Amino acid sequence: MALTTRRRALTTLGAALAGSVALPAGSALAGERTHRPRPLWRAHAHNDYEHPRPLLDALDHRFGSVEADIYLVDGRLLVAHDPEDLDPSRTLESLYLDPLAARVRAQGGWVYRSHRRPLQLLVDIKTEGASTYLELDRRLRRYRHLFTTYAHGKVRPGPVTAVISGDRAARAPMETQTERRAFYDGRLTDLGTSAPASFVPLISDNWTRVFTWQGVGAFPDAERRRLHDIVGTAHARGQRVRFWATPDLAGPARDAVWSELLTAGADHLNTDDLAGLEEFLDAHRAA
Repeated sequence: MALTTRRRALTTLGAALAGSVALPAGSALAGERTHRPRPLWRAHAHNDYEHPRPLLDALDHRFGSVEADIYLVDGRLLVAHDPEDLDPSRTLESLYLDPLAARVRAQGGWVYRSHRRPLQLLVDIKTEGASTYLELDRRLRRYRHLFTTYAHGKVRPGPVTAVISGDRAARAPMETQTERRAFYDGRLTDLGTSAPASFVPLISDNWTRVFTWQGVGAFPDAERRRLHDIVGTAHARGQRVRFWATPDLAGPARDAVWSELLTAGADHLNTDDLAGLEEFLDAHRAA
């Protein structure tokens, strides 16, 4: 029994750093459909909050990661892409934290029933990083047992793993904490440094700053080697890899880039097209 428990704990911990009520029909909170296909852990919903139903649409498409941009405004954490889009009713709690807590209660303790792996909630800070993070930290602490936590050198997996991106000033207060409910989204400059996966579990960067190839024609050999080297170096340290600004217009170019990312072992594919990435990953899995 002890060995089984240990194996389960190791598996869940790896997923935490490698990562994931009866309501009206059609709601993602209504529960998993019978025999529903397994989650797509590599699928990342970029600018998730711009979909008709933030979070819920991504969960209906079985995504393993969602992204929310936040602004600290008069003590509230508002979700929007640009300042002119700020709406006092669209808070991080109302769009993400409360629905996630409700879903976890309804799904037996995890975001996807029978899948003991955390969903990644990537929080992109748009206002000053240190003050916004400290307010975010206060909010996350109100949701006991919902988030993967770091405490005194150990990581305890939870149903949701929060990763902090955006304004780099958030790093300083995070590094001083001996206990936290969030992790840091690194850049390629963090690859191979002393920052451990228990602090930087994710390495993200802009595809167009690293590669010239946009999916048209052959992938240059040197760039393919570069991609594989990045993923290999990150994985050797227990970190995941995500690129943003990859082609996202449906067509052969996008599919070519996504295919190369999958072949290289990249952990997240970035998209605004939920149905398109779901279809691509299902087809790839079937093949």
